[in-house]
Amino acid sequence: MIFDQIKKFNFLTLLALAFLILWLVMAMFPFIWTLWGSFKVQGDFFSKQDWKNAIYGVFTLSETGHYFTGKGYKGAWIIKEFWRSTINTIIVTFSVVTISLTLGTLGGYALARSGFRYAFWILIIALIFRAMPHITLVSGYLFPFFQLNIWGYLATTIIVMVAINQPFTLWMLHSFFLNIPKELDESAMVDGCTRFQAFRNVIIPVMWPGVITTGLFSFLLAYNDFALTGLLLTHENQTMVPKIASFLGTTQVEGNIMYAVAAVVSATAPLFVLVMFFQRQIVSGLITGAVKG
Repeated sequence: MIFDQIKKFNFLTLLALAFLILWLVMAMFPFIWTLWGSFKVQGDFFSKQDWKNAIYGVFTLSETGHYFTGKGYKGAWIIKEFWRSTINTIIVTFSVVTISLTLGTLGGYALARSGFRYAFWILIIALIFRAMPHITLVSGYLFPFFQLNIWGYLATTIIVMVAINQPFTLWMLHSFFLNIPKELDESAMVDGCTRFQAFRNVIIPVMWPGVITTGLFSFLLAYNDFALTGLLLTHENQTMVPKIASFLGTTQVEGNIMYAVAAVVSATAPLFVLVMFFQRQIVSGLITGAVKG
């Protein structure tokens, strides 16, 4: 009987392990394939004759004399000035995350500790605003931006993205604050702290997993956005994702599509590093935020 249970347990373990390996391969394959192809020429990576050319680099060898080439990265970063879009993305994401977390922590804390019913209705209105499609919200900004001659600038785009992202950060941070006992605030104020000092010195250190988790999602919203930045920014002020789309819009020009492939790898790699670096805080924050629900 015990032997049969051990066999059954081993079978389930092997099945789960096989499923995990299969899932990892399927999840990682597109990025690994794109990374590999970014060092090939267009004739290999998009070969219609034989897909194995993307592996062996037949045309890459004949055109460059090597099996790998950095022409895609050179074209994207230097010829098409992808570095400008990278700087714009850094400015937008840093600003959106900083402003959203600052307003979200203050607002979420106030709503979590408020005993008034209006706090509930504020959260409901924020939820409705969050549920609306972003493109419908952006259309309302375009006309006044054109009238005031402020369309196309990074600052106005940051304001719009913060406005759209704020309900999300408010809800997430509000749920995290609800998991922190009010007795911590009260104990700190009994010891002589003001409400803000209790918030800054006692509550925020406990809240770091939630702040990091919320900050990461805010970062992803700003970093990966296409619709908002594509509508609100000029060609000179484009962030990375719209810039990549502009490469794909010129696929009839030889080599331009490899600029897009190299740019995709350049834009995706930092996300892997970020998630790997903050993985413990992300998991901890998600678990903490789920306890109350």
